[in-house]
Amino acid sequence: MRRTIGKLLAVTALAGSLAVTTGGAALADPPVLPQAQDIVGVGAHATGPLFNAFSTAYNSYLTGLGDTTSPRLYSWDATGPSPITTKAGAPAIVRPYDAGTGVTALNSVPAAVDFARADRAPQAGDPITDLFVAFAKDAVSWTAKGGGHAPANLSAAQLKGIYSCTITNWQQIDPSLVNATIKPFLPTPGSGTRYGFLTAIGSPTLGACVTTGLQENQGTDARLNDPDAVFPYSVGHYVGQVYYGRSTTTDAPGPLTVRNVNGVAAVDPTAQTITPAFAATAFGRIQYVVVRQAEWVATDTHGQALRNIFGNLGWICRNSVATVLIKTHGFLTLPIAACGSSTHS
Repeated sequence: MRRTIGKLLAVTALAGSLAVTTGGAALADPPVLPQAQDIVGVGAHATGPLFNAFSTAYNSYLTGLGDTTSPRLYSWDATGPSPITTKAGAPAIVRPYDAGTGVTALNSVPAAVDFARADRAPQAGDPITDLFVAFAKDAVSWTAKGGGHAPANLSAAQLKGIYSCTITNWQQIDPSLVNATIKPFLPTPGSGTRYGFLTAIGSPTLGACVTTGLQENQGTDARLNDPDAVFPYSVGHYVGQVYYGRSTTTDAPGPLTVRNVNGVAAVDPTAQTITPAFAATAFGRIQYVVVRQAEWVATDTHGQALRNIFGNLGWICRNSVATVLIKTHGFLTLPIAACGSSTHS
């Protein structure tokens, strides 16, 4: 994959230019119907709450500058009623519920979607006319019910065995564990959490014991309230839910707790963050926005707005409020040279 540093017109980073609430659950869906010129996104569940907060803060930032004409930023959640009309004049679309369906909407209904949230890197089959623009660091791990039968740690090889269904009982992992059948679950096929997790454990051929199709990063599904359930999860999203009040009645870890892999802790409960050592393993991943390359490089108002929000000199990478929001939604910030960098398949 080719990697370049995104270039753009600078937006002055006014630290402390607005008051931002760093705790509490984020608002759902845009509070108003976005206008045709606004920058509107859909896609991955993991960063949905973060982008709701980005929207509120960025739009307030523009208002604070006295800017009444620049395109505003809006984001649609991965869950909720469907279909949705994402902006004025756009056709109604089926609500995208993960990275894969978000990227599909970006390319199939350009009038409705300006960017897709993607919790995975480009894959074979993604349009080469898309750019994946980096903005934060995350990791994926596995979860299990607190007080259930799962141990605190599994190796990547053991997880591969579980998802290939060659390991089906806890006693195959440790004879001291309960004699019970392991129940592995996976998110929807287009989920970046699913893709990142399976890639990190060695891309197993899924066995018949695996149940697929759950909404990613939600422990409220009744099927997961099981002492033998195993389910991959965005560590950043989990940290935001547990430590920064980002849970809602439908978007919460429920009985699940994030577990360790290969003896490396995924969460630092003292620092209330993803453990940097875990993020540095194969289980670490970058969070992206996906845009159409032709629009990203355009010199018109739309192209400038995309770069002013997502580019290396833009608001997300350079504004101190955005930095706080990334951290208080559970994610790690990127080095400044990497934030806003772009790549494609």
